[in-house]
Amino acid sequence: MSQLSPTAGQAQAIAAELRAQILAGTLPSGARLPSTRGLAAERGVSRGTVTAAYEQLLAEGYLRSRPGARAVVAPGLRAAPPPAADAEPRAPEPLSAYGSRLASAEAVQPPRPALADFRFGDLAAEDFPLLAWKRALLAALPRRPAWVGYGAAEGQPALRAALAAYLWRARGLRCTAEQIVVVNGSQQGIDLCARLALDQGAAAVVEDPGYARARDVFRAAGASLLPVPVDQDGLMTDALPAGGARIVHLTPSHQFPLGGVLPAGRRAALVDWAAKTGAWVLEDDHDSEFRYDIAPIPPLAARPGGARVIYLGTISKTLSPGLRLGYLVPPPELVGPLRAAKRLTDRHAPTLEQEALAALIAGGGYEAHLRRIRRRHAARRAALLAALRAGFGARVRVQGAAAGLHVVVWFAELPAASETGLVTAARAAGVGLYPVGPLYVAAPRPDCAGVVMGYGGLAPERITAGVTRLAEVLAQRPGGRASRASAASMTARSNTPG
Repeated sequence: MSQLSPTAGQAQAIAAELRAQILAGTLPSGARLPSTRGLAAERGVSRGTVTAAYEQLLAEGYLRSRPGARAVVAPGLRAAPPPAADAEPRAPEPLSAYGSRLASAEAVQPPRPALADFRFGDLAAEDFPLLAWKRALLAALPRRPAWVGYGAAEGQPALRAALAAYLWRARGLRCTAEQIVVVNGSQQGIDLCARLALDQGAAAVVEDPGYARARDVFRAAGASLLPVPVDQDGLMTDALPAGGARIVHLTPSHQFPLGGVLPAGRRAALVDWAAKTGAWVLEDDHDSEFRYDIAPIPPLAARPGGARVIYLGTISKTLSPGLRLGYLVPPPELVGPLRAAKRLTDRHAPTLEQEALAALIAGGGYEAHLRRIRRRHAARRAALLAALRAGFGARVRVQGAAAGLHVVVWFAELPAASETGLVTAARAAGVGLYPVGPLYVAAPRPDCAGVVMGYGGLAPERITAGVTRLAEVLAQRPGGRASRASAASMTARSNTPG
């Protein structure tokens, strides 16, 4: 930003002062202003500086002037009355139905705890492939016609072609580049699908417990939620409604948050249900790349009969959520409407980042990066599980550890009602925990406290330190005396070299 010259700055300051006096009523309508020569002498500035200030106020309509006479305050300007000391706060202007539904949906993100923040979805900054990304950007920069100016709403052709090849190679999903619509992360993908599938009052099926942000999107669209419970195998398809639902959002390859994998029988039942009811199945494949026992689970969209399945992928769990890049693979009849919805929303995703990601995938750097961080995440996962065993033993139950970047930890000795207190006490001690309770809608949950602990953004030593501190926090709570020996033992082990 260019800086004002001293003279211009002085003129603006004089204009601002006079404007404030006019608006406050100190200079009422019709009042004559000092001559430019007199005000310049009073302020110790040049006459031209005052003239510039007056000309600014003339252009804004605050002053009137005529040749040979001093400027006067324009007629019709009335000072705003000061607010009464005991005046009631003014009610906000009414919002649209959509705005009203959003008004209470957003929560302020608390500051990060000092010792260890187990927020799920976080990635470690040191995991980002900086050199590979720099090479990809340098490869994309000379291709200025591809990324300078407006891009295609559905995404850059190079990225869609690279994604189509990657999905076939890595996920067994055969699709064409023309089917893919690039979006600003999976959250926008959910939002666009909701706009196309849901009218006011339409029904949307969600997993219970499940991804709260998908619920927020559907509620904002005016939908009524139909929560369907999940068990250790994911969505209980025999509890799906007989009809009336327009869309179902689920995470079949790694259920969020409990970690179940939807078995083949339920997958078949789900696609049959969608075919019979006409509902769309939004398959959120949020962290499928990270499995630690078997190969990644093939997506629903890759199975026969998946004509009603919309596949949703993202790089937020593999590269960075800050890049805001995800992708939809819809059935052919939805490609056109999704492109149009994307175009109306924000034209297109960032084009230079798309070209760089295309170069990274096509050159093999993306999959090399995945292999490297899969090993790192496995080490983080092992550190978390070992720390929980050492600190709590059989007094906690860990769920969903086979895949992904988080686990759910149930504290057998703490009632469900203590969940908020546990999170608050841990945060005061520098440990960020996230309660599982808000992820439930209506399904019965265990009667003990549970938290979601993400480990993708923490070094193993920070994970161990965080769990050690958590054990100490619990030992100090009422009824926590039994855990003090474990906490002390764990602290001693974490302080032992090697």
